[in-house]
Formats: sequence, C-alpha cells, structure tokens
Amino acid sequence: MKFVYDEERGRFISRFRLSKRYTGPPGHCHGGIIATILDEAMGKVNKRRHVIALTSEITVSYLKPVPLHTRLRVESFEVEVHGRRHVNAAEIYNEKDEVLARGRGLFIAIDPERLKQKFSLK
Repeated sequence: MKFVYDEERGRFISRFRLSKRYTGPPGHCHGGIIATILDEAMGKVNKRRHVIALTSEITVSYLKPVPLHTRLRVESFEVEVHGRRHVNAAEIYNEKDEVLARGRGLFIAIDPERLKQKFSLK
C-alpha cells in the first residue's frame, strides 16, 4: 500500500482495491485483512514524529462489510501521545464516504538499537 500525507487534514491516506484473494464472506473482505490494513495505516502515523513504534494493542470495529473489487480508502491519524505511548486511529471508507471499519491502536516507541542488542543471538 502507498500512503500520502494530507497536511491540511493531518491524515495519511491510501486508496486501494481488494482482489478475491482476500475473500472472507462471499464478495467481501476477510476480517483479518481489514485489521491488517488498519494496523498498517495507523503505523504510518508514527512517521510524523520520526519514531519507530511497535503495535501493543489494536481494536477493530467492523461496521459494514468491506467489498472486494471496489475503490476503497483508508485514512489514519494521531489521537494522542504520552511519552512513548502513541495512540492512533484509522478508518476504511467506501466510494460513498461511508465508514466500513474503524481501528484504534496503541503503539510503543522503541529504540531500534536497544531492541537489536536485547534480542541478538550470541
């Protein structure tokens, strides 16, 4: 997925279509793929603060079935930041601008060098 940043609205945006390989219910997207798209979009928000952050928690609200083979868009934005804790949100929209799914995630900023040292094999 390719994202662009809308400075005016403070949101990352990606436009996409889902093929049949992502089928869950007939003609619609699998819930796990929807969660993945929302997680990916929310993760992009951390780039604005120049941090690397790992997903700690994510909640997804499946509001309407997400159709395959149609133009969709996902938008993500920052909700709040407290130290290393970054809370972001994302929504998937159809062509009518209806929200089909919504996610909220907690991301923990990390120091990649410390993580590498902590988990390096000896």
